[in-house]
Amino acid sequence: MAKSTIWITGASSGIGEAAANHYIAKGFQVIISARNENKLLELKEKSVYPSNCYVLPLDLVEISTFPEKVAEAIKAFGKIDLMLHNGGISQRSLIKETPLTVDRQLMEVNFFGTVALTKALLPHFIVNKSGHFGVITSLVGKFGTQFRSSYAASKHALHGFFDTLRSEHFADNIHVTLICPGFIRTNVSVNALTADGTALNEMDQAQANGMSPEKCAAQIFRAMESQKEEVYIGGKETYAVYLKRFIPGIFSKVLRRSNVR
Repeated sequence: MAKSTIWITGASSGIGEAAANHYIAKGFQVIISARNENKLLELKEKSVYPSNCYVLPLDLVEISTFPEKVAEAIKAFGKIDLMLHNGGISQRSLIKETPLTVDRQLMEVNFFGTVALTKALLPHFIVNKSGHFGVITSLVGKFGTQFRSSYAASKHALHGFFDTLRSEHFADNIHVTLICPGFIRTNVSVNALTADGTALNEMDQAQANGMSPEKCAAQIFRAMESQKEEVYIGGKETYAVYLKRFIPGIFSKVLRRSNVR
């Protein structure tokens, strides 16, 4: 039987790297993308089936390169069945201290880069009458919290875009799974943008004590295999989604007292 192919962005570390290893171990052909080509090559060399892994360097802000990147990705294994949008950048800064240039940078990477790559790949899915977008957003794609204003906004925007895509392309047999991780033990906080646009270079305590990226990757695999529309991954922090939905007033009070920095 022909092997299924998944393309994963942000695959050089964290959730993306763990997801790539998980899918390779499951027998998938995996295209791995990120800016750091050396880390991608290391991932491929250390994987259980290196021949099932294709390295495709990609920068989410270089939108003009996407048509050729998509063409190369399709050529790598002949077809793409799943796309896991994982590339992105977080934030740790207050609204009053953050210039619009940083807000725009977050939106360019997290939202516009992801949308542009989706639009470049979408015709391939439509022609094949088959395809599945997995989109790593965040629990803050469901609610906003301190120090993450434009990061949360970019993740909210992804929910709006991909909910619409799911509806518009239902007849094309194209599926969407919105994946909302909470605290996962990755370098997302270390690389998060501060008010001046530089990296925080610190690990959040909650992040350090969070779920392992390997466990998160396994849950992502199951969610996409089951074609779930939306899934929340993490520990007790995932309950915040339901608290916000059913008792928003209490949720707001709890959030104001929470240490989210």
